[in-house]
Amino acid sequence: MTRFVFITGGVVSSLGKGIASAALAALLQARGHNVRLRKLDPYLNVDPGTMSPYQHGEVFITDDGAETDLDLGHYERFTGVHARRSDNTTTGRIYSDVIARERRGDYLGATVQVIPHITDAIKEAVVNGTDGYDFVLVEIGGTVGDIESLPFLEAIRQLRNDLGYDRTMCVHLTLLPYIPSAGELKTKPTQHSVKELQNVGIQPQILLCRSDRPIPKNERQKIANFCNVRPEAVIAALDVDTIYACPIAYHQQGMDREVLRYFDLDFEESPDLTKWEKIVETIRHPKKEARIAVVGKYTALLDSYKSLTEALLHGGIAHDARVKIEWIDSEALEKTDDVSSILQDLDGILVPGGFGERGSEGKINAIRFAREHKIPFLGICFGMQMAVIECARSLANLPKASSTEFGPTEEPLVALMTEWAKGNELLRRREGDDLGGTMRLGAYTAKLADGSRVAEIYGKTEIKERHRHRWEVNLHYKSQLEAAGLRFSGMSPDGILPEIVEYPDHPWFIGVQYHPELLSKPFDPHPLFAGFVGAAVERHETAPFLDEKTES
Repeated sequence: MTRFVFITGGVVSSLGKGIASAALAALLQARGHNVRLRKLDPYLNVDPGTMSPYQHGEVFITDDGAETDLDLGHYERFTGVHARRSDNTTTGRIYSDVIARERRGDYLGATVQVIPHITDAIKEAVVNGTDGYDFVLVEIGGTVGDIESLPFLEAIRQLRNDLGYDRTMCVHLTLLPYIPSAGELKTKPTQHSVKELQNVGIQPQILLCRSDRPIPKNERQKIANFCNVRPEAVIAALDVDTIYACPIAYHQQGMDREVLRYFDLDFEESPDLTKWEKIVETIRHPKKEARIAVVGKYTALLDSYKSLTEALLHGGIAHDARVKIEWIDSEALEKTDDVSSILQDLDGILVPGGFGERGSEGKINAIRFAREHKIPFLGICFGMQMAVIECARSLANLPKASSTEFGPTEEPLVALMTEWAKGNELLRRREGDDLGGTMRLGAYTAKLADGSRVAEIYGKTEIKERHRHRWEVNLHYKSQLEAAGLRFSGMSPDGILPEIVEYPDHPWFIGVQYHPELLSKPFDPHPLFAGFVGAAVERHETAPFLDEKTES
């Protein structure tokens, strides 16, 4: 029997519903239950694929090619369960589906309304494909009281009646602010938030209260009395120094116990949290260190690189090392004549994915610096493309090499992809197509060259990685680039699309067309990030500073 746990949020946004959902799922897993997580987003976009990173943060890609909310990345990193397209539903997708059904005549001429048509579609999105799971955790985006969330909350209210209260429960995340002048935690925001939830017919069974300090017994009892929950069900979500401490912290507060108690399941035996304890211990007390620059153009909002940040942390865990990330705006490297003043003391340089010409020359400058000074380098998606352009300009006598993404060019080293194979299906796209969903998206296979560095890193010659891009490296220039020293060490199975490039004579220089950060987990670091951070750690321990190196 599948049980559903709905996670809502109140008072303010950004309290951490995604982390709370993922941590609870990890605890249930540790107790032997199989889980699935889903996210309902109330915005009208069909998906976040065309949204600015400054608006939405990172777009997380699933194996089946869905562009989804970044919280699905947290779900995967905490549980290891690969998300699917059906695990992220937006208001835009619901309305698009309902309107399409109405146009087909599926509603037999009925007046289409929020209730029952929109709420029925939401309920279908929640329950479809959940057979065989012990628990399905469903996070509702936004904040209770927002007008956008109302159809989702109504659908949850109906689902609790449809499925029965023995199969459904609601966890509500709120804020307990501390007022220094009063010297106490204030419970009133939580009371009002729960009242908002009760006004739409939902009574939460557990309150997860974000706080920077423990909740005194009197305040806990007060919250329980006013919000109609058991005192034991008022769970303190205390601030922690790393998100990977959340499963341990929530278990100590009794969250998993209360969930199992509600569903009348055994909770006496403690879960095995050994792997989380080891991860947290490594993060808190690393024995080594590396300084790595991330050269991008969305550095003003670090959520734009959420999976990347976590993957670097995972790479550090693999080597018992602390990774200190230096965020460098790529445009700053276009405005200086002395790139070394910014990059000289770093142990590694990473150029991530991105779109558009802005900041591209700064990324190329960073790549050239990494290549010339033998600094470990990892280029991801756009970063790989810029690495190829840098090689063409600097080493292959193609000074006008560029990308058609930036406009017409005499030497299109990177060009718009118009067709590609996915399994037995040939996918096509034209330049004027809509932007949303028209990229090479999802998991694709790549073949690795025998004897290459990437084959050594992966320990095999066939891999499957997740993609998100419109432009490809132009194979027309392959022979010239390889003559200049750049090896194409990974290709699509048909040999048409370059997937990986590397410099064999460089200590560690790899560019990949895909996004390896999307598959990295704290208990299973991605091989490329483990290798990259390992090379950076080695440089940190052995390499002299650039000025010393230059003098010698």
